[in-house]
Amino acid sequence: MKRFVTLATAAVMATASPAVAVPDFASLQIQQYDPPRPAPAFSLPDLKGRNATLAELRGKVVMLFFWATW
Repeated sequence: MKRFVTLATAAVMATASPAVAVPDFASLQIQQYDPPRPAPAFSLPDLKGRNATLAELRGKVVMLFFWATW
């Protein structure tokens, strides 16, 4: 009985879940490009006033968040 419930649950989940849709980049006004290009070399001041370069962060995850910039 337990095996039947497991199989029935798997069958329902397989038929009930929609197919994974590809994002509609055009409606989001996002331009997709292939292949990914490396970011240009640049530096920005950190919170302590020192310049941090992108080259110093090579191999690390970097998230740039430009909010309310002039």
